[in-house]
Amino acid sequence: MIEALPGTGVPGEQVLAELRELRAADLPTHGGRLFAYVFDPAVDGLDELARAAYAISAHVNGLDPTAFPSLLAMENALVAAAGRLLGGGPGTDAPEVVGSVTSGGTESLILAVKAARDAHPEIERPRLVVPSTAHAAFAKAAHYLRIALDVVPVGPDLRADPAAMAAAIGPETVLVAASAPSYAHGVVDPIAQLAALAAERGVRFHVDACFGGWVLPYLRRLGAGLPAFDFTVPGVTSISVDLHKYAYAPKGVSVLLHRDAALRLPQFFAYADWPGYTMINPVISSTRSGGPIAAALATLRHLGDDGYLRLAGHTRDAVAVLAAAVEATAGVRLFAPPETSVVCLAAEPDVDLFVLADELAARGWHTQPQLAYAELPATIHLTVTAAVAGTVAEFAPDLAAAVAATRARGPVELPPALLEAAGALTPQMVTPELIEGLAAGLGLGGDIGRSMAAVNSLLNVAPPALREALLAGFLSQLQRPAW
Repeated sequence: MIEALPGTGVPGEQVLAELRELRAADLPTHGGRLFAYVFDPAVDGLDELARAAYAISAHVNGLDPTAFPSLLAMENALVAAAGRLLGGGPGTDAPEVVGSVTSGGTESLILAVKAARDAHPEIERPRLVVPSTAHAAFAKAAHYLRIALDVVPVGPDLRADPAAMAAAIGPETVLVAASAPSYAHGVVDPIAQLAALAAERGVRFHVDACFGGWVLPYLRRLGAGLPAFDFTVPGVTSISVDLHKYAYAPKGVSVLLHRDAALRLPQFFAYADWPGYTMINPVISSTRSGGPIAAALATLRHLGDDGYLRLAGHTRDAVAVLAAAVEATAGVRLFAPPETSVVCLAAEPDVDLFVLADELAARGWHTQPQLAYAELPATIHLTVTAAVAGTVAEFAPDLAAAVAATRARGPVELPPALLEAAGALTPQMVTPELIEGLAAGLGLGGDIGRSMAAVNSLLNVAPPALREALLAGFLSQLQRPAW
């Protein structure tokens, strides 16, 4: 246990040693074996450059750009780079693109929804229309901003259904959104059709390209048959893209772009009716460290356009090898076409998907299980980065071995009493004491995060509202003061 405020100060080298010891328990952020959460380009010296750039601006405050013009210049440069990559800027059909740098994709999406809501103060009950595969951050935005969320089922191809989306647009709709690509499956929604539908009704249309927006343009240049999704598409009014994903910048930096300044203006918050300074914020945070922004700028400038094209090629090649491995392994199958940077696989009935995820982790491959949703089965999600190209040849034999081991172990068998108790639960019944009892019944102990098949199996049979309550309870149990 680390004591954050000791009675006597600790030498710096000891503090750093303690931090390194803590980090040793984490999943590996480099090495091409973690298929979620982190993005690794496997470029020598890039981490060191980003850390040095971060240190230069770590104490710069983005609250007031007139006090720290260096940060304003960096943000404007990042917005210009993102805008140019995504079809905007001088000489394009969207020459007046503007944007803001945020802390991540969730903040970008919240602000896109806020801008759409506040552009229509006359609408008392604004609504947001999204396909069921839209990122959960839209639900968070709707919750925080008190906007009704209309979730439209996707078609059998896992893409937004234009006809169903059109039917959901009404007089109170302030924003329609879709994904390029969706996080869960890595497929691109029919952006052009959806944007046209929104434009016909005078509604803003947002493209959530947080996940893949920095790699899709390069994949298209490499010959991928992907549709246009950016500001070259009429009707697209805003786009979000995370630089800490396929731009490989340190976390957390995202960019929210609008087709013009008038569209962005409702995104701002201003308040002067108090005796202190007039607060003017383009994003949610007021105080913002310049460290992540400087690190992102250094990363972009060092890699350059040619570097990103090369890294996209590595990613494309790794996706092809992973997909071929899945297709060649009896017991698993591709659940979605591997058309971008995601490989999504499902298991046959005789292979317990959650046990398979644990078996892959035991072999050093850390994946992301996705629970069943509506008519969709549970799947395993692989976010593929450029670093995976260096390890991907080892995946096929390990996948085959993991499937064999999964069959040998058999499916997870939850205690009948536990299943019976869980079946009677409602979200309102979830308490800290109940969570402790469930954890004991699942045999979690201190091993949470390492062997998750039983936990995922229980969550998989729970309805979404109960999943939410249970996971919130588990997280609450983990986040306790280190007294």
